[in-house]
Amino acid sequence: MSAITVRVPAKVNLQLAVGPLREDGYHDLVNVFHAVSLFDEVTAAEPFDPAPGRDPSAASLGVRVEGDLAGEVPVSDDNLAVRAARALADRTGRSYRADLLIRKSIPVAGGMAGGSADAAAALVACNELWGLGLPREDLMEIAADIGSDVPFALLGGTAVGTGRGERLAPLETAGVFHWVFALADGGLSTPRVYGECDRLREEAGVAAPTPAVSEALLAALREGDVRALGQALSNDLQPAALALRPSLANTLAAGREHGALGALVSGSGPTCAFLAESAERAHELAALIKNVDGCRSVVTASGPVPGATVAG
Repeated sequence: MSAITVRVPAKVNLQLAVGPLREDGYHDLVNVFHAVSLFDEVTAAEPFDPAPGRDPSAASLGVRVEGDLAGEVPVSDDNLAVRAARALADRTGRSYRADLLIRKSIPVAGGMAGGSADAAAALVACNELWGLGLPREDLMEIAADIGSDVPFALLGGTAVGTGRGERLAPLETAGVFHWVFALADGGLSTPRVYGECDRLREEAGVAAPTPAVSEALLAALREGDVRALGQALSNDLQPAALALRPSLANTLAAGREHGALGALVSGSGPTCAFLAESAERAHELAALIKNVDGCRSVVTASGPVPGATVAG
Protein backbone atom coordinates (compact mmCIF):
# COMPACT_ATOMS: atom_id res chain seq x y z
CA MET A 1 0.00 0.00 0.00
CA SER A 2 1.30 3.45 -0.90
CA ALA A 3 -0.92 5.47 1.49
CA ILE A 4 -3.20 4.83 4.47
CA THR A 5 -5.67 7.34 5.90
CA VAL A 6 -6.98 7.05 9.46
CA ARG A 7 -9.81 9.06 10.97
CA VAL A 8 -9.61 9.75 14.70
CA PRO A 9 -12.04 11.52 17.06
CA ALA A 10 -11.76 14.27 19.63
CA LYS A 11 -12.68 13.57 23.24
CA VAL A 12 -14.56 15.34 25.98
CA ASN A 13 -13.98 14.53 29.64
CA LEU A 14 -17.29 13.73 31.33
CA GLN A 15 -15.48 13.52 34.66
CA LEU A 16 -11.91 14.54 35.45
CA ALA A 17 -11.00 13.90 39.08
CA VAL A 18 -7.47 14.99 39.91
CA GLY A 19 -5.62 13.47 42.85
CA PRO A 20 -2.37 14.52 44.55
CA LEU A 21 0.82 15.31 42.65
CA ARG A 22 2.97 12.17 42.35
CA GLU A 23 6.75 11.93 42.61
CA ASP A 24 6.99 11.40 38.84
CA GLY A 25 5.32 14.77 38.22
CA TYR A 26 1.96 13.33 37.18
CA HIS A 27 -1.32 13.22 39.12
CA ASP A 28 -3.44 10.19 39.86
CA LEU A 29 -6.62 10.61 37.85
CA VAL A 30 -10.06 9.25 37.31
CA ASN A 31 -10.82 10.38 33.78
CA VAL A 32 -14.07 9.44 32.06
CA PHE A 33 -13.36 9.87 28.36
CA HIS A 34 -16.07 10.20 25.70
CA ALA A 35 -15.19 10.19 21.99
CA VAL A 36 -17.19 12.62 19.84
CA SER A 37 -17.76 13.10 16.13
CA LEU A 38 -15.21 15.84 15.56
CA PHE A 39 -12.37 14.25 13.62
CA ASP A 40 -8.82 14.70 12.41
CA GLU A 41 -7.48 12.63 9.54
CA VAL A 42 -3.89 11.44 9.29
CA THR A 43 -2.52 9.97 6.06
CA ALA A 44 0.75 8.04 6.10
CA ALA A 45 2.29 7.67 2.64
CA GLU A 46 5.46 6.36 1.10
CA PRO A 47 7.78 9.37 0.72
CA PHE A 48 8.62 10.93 -2.59
CA ASP A 49 12.09 10.30 -3.98
CA PRO A 50 14.67 11.72 -1.57
CA ALA A 51 17.02 14.56 -2.37
CA PRO A 52 19.92 13.76 -4.73
CA GLY A 53 22.70 11.90 -2.97
CA ARG A 54 20.51 10.73 -0.12
CA ASP A 55 20.17 7.02 0.61
CA PRO A 56 16.61 6.12 -0.46
CA SER A 57 16.43 3.46 2.27
CA ALA A 58 17.33 5.86 5.08
CA ALA A 59 14.78 6.50 7.81
CA SER A 60 12.64 9.57 7.10
CA LEU A 61 9.52 10.90 8.79
CA GLY A 62 8.05 14.15 7.51
CA VAL A 63 4.82 15.90 8.45
CA ARG A 64 2.51 18.46 6.85
CA VAL A 65 -0.66 19.95 8.28
CA GLU A 66 -3.75 21.21 6.45
CA GLY A 67 -6.83 23.06 7.69
CA ASP A 68 -7.71 26.33 9.40
CA LEU A 69 -5.66 25.32 12.45
CA ALA A 70 -2.56 24.27 10.52
CA GLY A 71 -0.48 27.23 11.64
CA GLU A 72 -0.87 26.22 15.29
CA VAL A 73 0.58 22.71 14.85
CA PRO A 74 4.35 22.05 14.94
CA VAL A 75 5.82 20.35 11.87
CA SER A 76 9.04 19.36 13.63
CA ASP A 77 10.11 16.29 15.59
CA ASP A 78 7.98 17.67 18.45
CA ASN A 79 4.81 16.80 16.56
CA LEU A 80 3.09 13.95 18.43
CA ALA A 81 2.25 12.12 15.21
CA VAL A 82 5.93 12.09 14.24
CA ARG A 83 6.88 10.92 17.73
CA ALA A 84 4.31 8.14 17.49
CA ALA A 85 5.57 6.95 14.10
CA ARG A 86 9.15 6.99 15.36
CA ALA A 87 8.18 5.04 18.49
CA LEU A 88 6.47 2.45 16.31
CA ALA A 89 9.57 2.10 14.15
CA ASP A 90 11.77 1.82 17.24
CA ARG A 91 9.53 -0.94 18.58
CA THR A 92 10.43 -3.08 15.55
CA GLY A 93 14.14 -2.24 15.63
CA ARG A 94 14.08 -1.17 11.99
CA SER A 95 14.13 2.06 10.01
CA TYR A 96 10.99 3.12 8.18
CA ARG A 97 10.03 6.07 6.03
CA ALA A 98 6.74 7.92 5.75
CA ASP A 99 5.25 11.29 4.92
CA LEU A 100 2.45 12.21 7.34
CA LEU A 101 -0.37 14.55 6.32
CA ILE A 102 -2.61 15.79 9.16
CA ARG A 103 -5.96 17.36 8.29
CA LYS A 104 -6.91 19.29 11.42
CA SER A 105 -10.41 19.88 12.70
CA ILE A 106 -9.91 19.17 16.41
CA PRO A 107 -8.92 22.32 18.33
CA VAL A 108 -5.22 22.76 19.12
CA ALA A 109 -4.41 22.98 22.86
CA GLY A 110 -8.17 23.02 23.41
CA GLY A 111 -8.62 20.25 25.95
CA MET A 112 -9.97 17.80 23.36
CA ALA A 113 -6.78 15.73 22.86
CA GLY A 114 -6.15 16.80 19.27
CA GLY A 115 -2.43 16.09 19.38
CA SER A 116 -3.00 12.77 21.11
CA ALA A 117 -5.59 11.88 18.48
CA ASP A 118 -3.05 12.53 15.71
CA ALA A 119 -0.50 10.34 17.49
CA ALA A 120 -3.01 7.48 17.71
CA ALA A 121 -3.91 7.88 14.04
CA ALA A 122 -0.24 7.83 13.05
CA LEU A 123 0.28 4.58 14.97
CA VAL A 124 -2.60 2.88 13.13
CA ALA A 125 -1.69 4.34 9.74
CA CYS A 126 2.02 3.46 9.91
CA ASN A 127 1.29 0.00 11.29
CA GLU A 128 -0.76 -0.61 8.13
CA LEU A 129 1.56 1.21 5.71
CA TRP A 130 4.63 -0.68 6.90
CA GLY A 131 2.81 -4.02 7.04
CA LEU A 132 3.79 -4.60 10.65
CA GLY A 133 0.58 -6.30 11.71
CA LEU A 134 1.01 -5.34 15.36
CA PRO A 135 -2.17 -6.06 17.38
CA ARG A 136 -4.10 -3.22 18.96
CA GLU A 137 -2.79 -4.27 22.41
CA ASP A 138 0.80 -3.53 21.29
CA LEU A 139 -0.24 -0.18 19.84
CA MET A 140 -1.91 0.67 23.16
CA GLU A 141 1.37 0.03 25.00
CA ILE A 142 3.27 2.31 22.63
CA ALA A 143 0.51 4.91 22.91
CA ALA A 144 0.74 5.02 26.72
CA ASP A 145 4.44 5.92 26.47
CA ILE A 146 3.67 8.82 24.12
CA GLY A 147 0.97 10.51 26.22
CA SER A 148 -1.79 9.85 28.72
CA ASP A 149 -4.64 10.56 26.27
CA VAL A 150 -3.24 8.62 23.29
CA PRO A 151 -4.54 5.17 24.31
CA PHE A 152 -8.12 6.44 24.49
CA ALA A 153 -7.87 7.93 21.00
CA LEU A 154 -7.11 4.39 19.83
CA LEU A 155 -9.97 2.89 21.85
CA GLY A 156 -12.77 5.43 21.40
CA GLY A 157 -16.29 4.97 22.74
CA THR A 158 -16.62 5.85 26.42
CA ALA A 159 -14.10 4.63 28.99
CA VAL A 160 -12.72 5.38 32.43
CA GLY A 161 -9.00 6.02 32.65
CA THR A 162 -7.01 5.60 35.86
CA GLY A 163 -3.37 6.03 36.81
CA ARG A 164 -2.42 9.12 34.83
CA GLY A 165 -5.35 8.30 32.54
CA GLU A 166 -3.67 5.66 30.39
CA ARG A 167 -5.18 2.55 32.05
CA LEU A 168 -8.57 2.18 30.37
CA ALA A 169 -11.76 0.25 31.03
CA PRO A 170 -14.64 0.62 28.54
CA LEU A 171 -17.95 1.80 30.00
CA GLU A 172 -21.45 0.67 29.14
CA THR A 173 -23.49 3.42 27.51
CA ALA A 174 -26.98 3.60 26.04
CA GLY A 175 -28.03 5.92 23.25
CA VAL A 176 -26.32 8.89 21.65
CA PHE A 177 -25.42 12.15 23.38
CA HIS A 178 -25.39 15.50 21.59
CA TRP A 179 -22.84 18.21 22.27
CA VAL A 180 -21.95 21.80 21.46
CA PHE A 181 -18.32 22.88 21.76
CA ALA A 182 -17.41 26.55 22.09
CA LEU A 183 -13.88 27.06 20.79
CA ALA A 184 -11.85 29.88 22.31
CA ASP A 185 -9.14 32.02 20.78
CA GLY A 186 -5.74 30.53 21.61
CA GLY A 187 -5.03 27.48 23.72
CA LEU A 188 -4.14 26.65 27.29
CA SER A 189 -1.03 24.73 28.29
CA THR A 190 -2.01 21.48 30.01
CA PRO A 191 1.00 21.54 32.41
CA ARG A 192 0.19 25.14 33.31
CA VAL A 193 -3.44 24.27 34.11
CA TYR A 194 -2.41 21.35 36.32
CA GLY A 195 0.11 23.61 38.04
CA GLU A 196 -2.58 26.21 38.67
CA CYS A 197 -4.85 23.50 40.08
CA ASP A 198 -2.12 22.56 42.58
CA ARG A 199 -1.52 26.22 43.42
CA LEU A 200 -5.21 26.94 44.05
CA ARG A 201 -5.53 23.92 46.31
CA GLU A 202 -2.43 24.89 48.29
CA GLU A 203 -3.64 28.48 48.59
CA ALA A 204 -7.01 27.30 49.89
CA GLY A 205 -5.41 24.77 52.24
CA VAL A 206 -7.36 21.95 50.55
CA ALA A 207 -5.73 18.54 50.28
CA ALA A 208 -6.16 16.78 46.96
CA PRO A 209 -8.69 13.96 47.40
CA THR A 210 -8.20 10.41 46.22
CA PRO A 211 -9.98 10.40 42.84
CA ALA A 212 -13.03 8.16 42.46
CA VAL A 213 -15.44 7.61 39.60
CA SER A 214 -18.90 9.14 39.99
CA GLU A 215 -21.55 6.46 40.43
CA ALA A 216 -24.20 8.94 39.30
CA LEU A 217 -22.28 9.47 36.07
CA LEU A 218 -21.92 5.73 35.44
CA ALA A 219 -25.65 5.21 36.01
CA ALA A 220 -26.57 8.04 33.64
CA LEU A 221 -24.38 6.54 30.91
CA ARG A 222 -25.78 3.03 31.39
CA GLU A 223 -29.35 4.29 31.25
CA GLY A 224 -28.82 6.84 28.48
CA ASP A 225 -30.30 9.50 30.78
CA VAL A 226 -29.16 12.76 29.23
CA ARG A 227 -30.53 14.98 32.01
CA ALA A 228 -28.84 12.94 34.74
CA LEU A 229 -25.61 12.98 32.72
CA GLY A 230 -25.75 16.76 32.50
CA GLN A 231 -26.05 16.99 36.28
CA ALA A 232 -23.15 14.57 36.82
CA LEU A 233 -20.52 16.25 34.60
CA SER A 234 -17.48 17.44 36.58
CA ASN A 235 -13.92 18.65 36.05
CA ASP A 236 -11.45 19.32 38.86
CA LEU A 237 -9.32 21.37 36.45
CA GLN A 238 -12.13 23.81 35.68
CA PRO A 239 -11.35 26.30 38.50
CA ALA A 240 -7.74 26.46 37.29
CA ALA A 241 -8.77 26.97 33.67
CA LEU A 242 -11.15 29.74 34.72
CA ALA A 243 -8.44 31.39 36.81
CA LEU A 244 -6.12 31.44 33.80
CA ARG A 245 -8.86 32.39 31.30
CA PRO A 246 -11.64 34.25 33.19
CA SER A 247 -13.65 34.85 30.01
CA LEU A 248 -14.59 31.15 29.99
CA ALA A 249 -17.00 31.84 32.86
CA ASN A 250 -19.11 34.00 30.51
CA THR A 251 -19.16 31.24 27.89
CA LEU A 252 -20.27 28.62 30.42
CA ALA A 253 -22.95 30.94 31.81
CA ALA A 254 -24.29 31.67 28.32
CA GLY A 255 -24.61 27.97 27.54
CA ARG A 256 -26.50 27.27 30.76
CA GLU A 257 -28.73 30.33 30.22
CA HIS A 258 -29.71 29.07 26.79
CA GLY A 259 -30.72 25.61 27.95
CA ALA A 260 -27.66 23.37 28.09
CA LEU A 261 -28.33 20.38 30.33
CA GLY A 262 -24.70 20.39 31.43
CA ALA A 263 -21.73 22.68 30.92
CA LEU A 264 -18.05 22.33 31.72
CA VAL A 265 -14.56 23.11 30.49
CA SER A 266 -13.28 20.16 28.48
CA GLY A 267 -10.12 18.73 30.03
CA SER A 268 -7.55 21.45 30.58
CA GLY A 269 -9.51 23.85 28.35
CA PRO A 270 -10.14 26.33 26.96
CA THR A 271 -12.88 24.59 24.93
CA CYS A 272 -16.25 24.63 26.71
CA ALA A 273 -18.58 21.66 26.28
CA PHE A 274 -22.37 21.80 26.51
CA LEU A 275 -24.68 18.80 26.63
CA ALA A 276 -27.94 19.21 24.71
CA GLU A 277 -31.17 17.22 24.89
CA SER A 278 -31.19 16.38 21.17
CA ALA A 279 -29.43 17.08 17.88
CA GLU A 280 -32.00 19.79 17.14
CA ARG A 281 -31.43 21.48 20.50
CA ALA A 282 -27.66 21.27 19.98
CA HIS A 283 -27.92 23.24 16.72
CA GLU A 284 -30.21 25.79 18.36
CA LEU A 285 -27.81 26.20 21.28
CA ALA A 286 -24.83 26.61 18.94
CA ALA A 287 -26.60 29.44 17.14
CA LEU A 288 -27.41 31.18 20.43
CA ILE A 289 -23.89 31.16 21.88
CA LYS A 290 -21.74 31.65 18.78
CA ASN A 291 -21.42 35.42 19.34
CA VAL A 292 -20.50 35.29 23.04
CA ASP A 293 -17.35 37.30 23.82
CA GLY A 294 -14.28 35.05 23.84
CA CYS A 295 -15.95 32.39 21.69
CA ARG A 296 -14.11 32.04 18.36
CA SER A 297 -16.50 29.51 16.87
CA VAL A 298 -18.88 26.70 17.80
CA VAL A 299 -19.29 23.16 16.50
CA THR A 300 -21.79 20.41 17.21
CA ALA A 301 -20.95 16.74 17.61
CA SER A 302 -22.34 13.52 19.03
CA GLY A 303 -20.92 10.55 20.88
CA PRO A 304 -19.80 8.00 21.58
CA VAL A 305 -17.93 7.16 18.36
CA PRO A 306 -15.16 4.62 17.61
CA GLY A 307 -11.47 5.40 18.06
CA ALA A 308 -8.80 5.64 15.35
CA THR A 309 -10.09 3.78 12.29
CA VAL A 310 -8.71 3.21 8.81
CA ALA A 311 -10.85 5.20 6.39
CA GLY A 312 -12.80 3.13 3.90
